[in-house]
Amino acid sequence: MDSKFAVAAIGGNAIILENQVGTIQEQFVNCEEFLYPIAVLVSKGWKIVLTHGNGPQVGSALLRVELSRKQVYPLPLDVCVADTQGGMGYMIQNVLGKLLRKLKSEISVASVVTQIEVDPFDAAFKKPTKPVGPFYTKEQIEYYEKEERWAVGKDEKGRWRRLVPSPKPKRILETQVIKKLAQEDVLVIACGGGGVPVIRTQNGYKGVEAVIDKDLASSLLASEIGAEMLIITTGEDRVALHYKKPEQKDLEHLAIDEAEKYLRDGEFPPGSMGPKIEAAIQFLRKGGKESLITTPEHLLEALEGKTGTRITI
Repeated sequence: MDSKFAVAAIGGNAIILENQVGTIQEQFVNCEEFLYPIAVLVSKGWKIVLTHGNGPQVGSALLRVELSRKQVYPLPLDVCVADTQGGMGYMIQNVLGKLLRKLKSEISVASVVTQIEVDPFDAAFKKPTKPVGPFYTKEQIEYYEKEERWAVGKDEKGRWRRLVPSPKPKRILETQVIKKLAQEDVLVIACGGGGVPVIRTQNGYKGVEAVIDKDLASSLLASEIGAEMLIITTGEDRVALHYKKPEQKDLEHLAIDEAEKYLRDGEFPPGSMGPKIEAAIQFLRKGGKESLITTPEHLLEALEGKTGTRITI
C-alpha cells in the first residue's frame, strides 16, 4: 500500500445511513466510522483530496426553505449546495482532525467551497432529470409547476419530486487553490455535493439551479490536480455484472475497454453504478493511473487487494 496522491469520493448517503433519522449527532458518529480509513492513509503519507455527496443534506436544506418560505427569504438551490458544502465540510474536517490527532498526525484539514463551471447550453438544461428536495402532493406540485415553473416528475414509488438539470462539469474554478493546499500536505475537502454549478457571464460567474454528479466532479478534479488515483466509495464492496440477479458476478479488476463496453451494454445503470464507472473511465482517459471502487469501511482492505474493483488502462 505505497503512498499516493489520490482523490477520494464519499457518498452523502454514507453520512446518513438507511433507517436513520439523519440528525447531526448521527452524522458525526457516522463520519468517525467511515473517515477512519482516510485518516489512516493520510497518517501513512498519502496526499488526499476528499470529495463528498450531499443528497440527503441538500434535500433537508430545501425542505427548510419550503417550510420557512413565509417567514424568511428563500434560498436558491446553488446557495443550498454552497451551504451544505460549508456545513458538511466543517463536520468532516472536525472529525478528521480528531482522528488524525489520535493517530499522532499533525496534518491540517481544510474545506474549500468549490464552484464548477458548466455549459449554459448543456442538453441537461432542456430536460431536467435529477430529483431534489422533499416529496410533494399533487396539489403542491401543480402550484410549484405553475408559479415557480419547476420541472416535476414521479419517482419509482409514484411520489412527486422537483426535477433539476444535472449538467456535465467543465472546469473547477478553485483548482489551483486545492492543488496548492494538497502540495503543502493539507488534507483538502472540496467539490462537496458535486460543487456549486456556475456559468460564465460578461460580469463573471453566476450560480444556476442545478446539481452536478459528485463522481464526475471528483474525476475532473483528480485530473486537474494531477492525482494518480481516483477512489470512489459506494454501498457495494465490488462492481458486479448482472447485479442482484442469480448470475451476479463480482469483478476484482476491469480493463478500461471492458468497462466502456459494459457501460454501453447497460450493465451499469445511470442511477447507480453508471456515473461511477463513467467517472473512472474519464479519469483514466485523461492520464490517471488507476481507479478503485469499494465501500468506505473496506477501503484499506481494497487497497491491499483483498476486495474492491480496480479499473486500469
